Amino acid sequence: MSVINLLNETLQNKWKFESTMKVQDEMIPAVLDGKDVVAESPTGSGKTLAYVLPILNKVDGSKKQTQALIVAPSQELAMQIVEVIREWTAGTDITVQQLIGGANSARQIEKLKKKPTIVVGTPGRLNELARANKLKLKEIQMVVLDECDQLLSREYRVIVKSFIEGAAYGRQVIVVSATITEEIKLVANRMMFEPIHIDIKPEDMVQVGKIVHSFIKVEERDKTDLLRRLANIEGLYGLAFVNNIDQLLMKETKLKYRDAKVVTLHSEMKKEERKKALDAFRKGEARILIATDIAARGLDIEGLTHVIHVDVPRTIEQYTHRSGRTGRAGADGEVLTLLSYQDEKTYKKLTRELKVKAVQKVWHKGMLLEGNSKSVSEKRGK
Repeated sequence: MSVINLLNETLQNKWKFESTMKVQDEMIPAVLDGKDVVAESPTGSGKTLAYVLPILNKVDGSKKQTQALIVAPSQELAMQIVEVIREWTAGTDITVQQLIGGANSARQIEKLKKKPTIVVGTPGRLNELARANKLKLKEIQMVVLDECDQLLSREYRVIVKSFIEGAAYGRQVIVVSATITEEIKLVANRMMFEPIHIDIKPEDMVQVGKIVHSFIKVEERDKTDLLRRLANIEGLYGLAFVNNIDQLLMKETKLKYRDAKVVTLHSEMKKEERKKALDAFRKGEARILIATDIAARGLDIEGLTHVIHVDVPRTIEQYTHRSGRTGRAGADGEVLTLLSYQDEKTYKKLTRELKVKAVQKVWHKGMLLEGNSKSVSEKRGK
């Protein structure tokens, strides 16, 4: 039986998937063959399993040696990857350890002494443990950079490069992301050996729902109150993005004061606070989760009806990456931008280059209406 047929059978039996995703069909054979891979594929297209499954096939759990390193830009993404690996390794001798900031480093060092087969972590904590020689990079044969556009940005590039250069001779390097700029591709290529490039387009994905792109004109000072109102719309379940943490913190304070059905996620929160916010959102106690791009990286949230750009994205890649979180698994979704006067030119340029037809909406008597018509696009809010 071929690898893909075997995978199909496993996915159907274990995860109830009807078939493999296109990125998995292309990545899995390449990774199993030992090739370095650069894969660009939309959010929700199955990238995690596309590298996790071949890694599990290649590592040897009976060896007391850390053989694979997976690097993620956020704690949430690292924890999600660990959960996926644990599900697929249940009953085997393959072990995994997460190494993230905000957790007890002494306990992580003790875990490393047991030589977990795979480690998953964030750049800061991994760097700290590698420099202290607690994480033995020279034993690692496979390095994965998940959300490589973040990890190979100037902020993390030197640290991430040290992980790859410190790994075993002939190590295999895999980099994946929903969006990869030409600059990031060049940086990645310098760290890899004749990499295979895989580029999956949104139209290549199965079960993509209809996505409406819309905007509502609003004064900058009124955006926070509009978020509060949107959070009262029955059936709305949205992930809202702001461009910087200072704006997020200001909005958080005002929304908490008004007891809005909104929670926030940002880098200054403690691990327990982040978990509490995510749990409240997933349980439906809050209807909108506001986050920065980095804090929301890799968040696996099912059933999002809306992605809300509180701030207009700075680049096409950023708009695409955020927007790809709705309209998944065949469900319809809406990408709503809160558009202030000063950002109109930027937004028009983004939507023009993306060839997206954006619909204007207005807020009228507790309802979100399309244009000047009286047809209601959502149920009445309070």
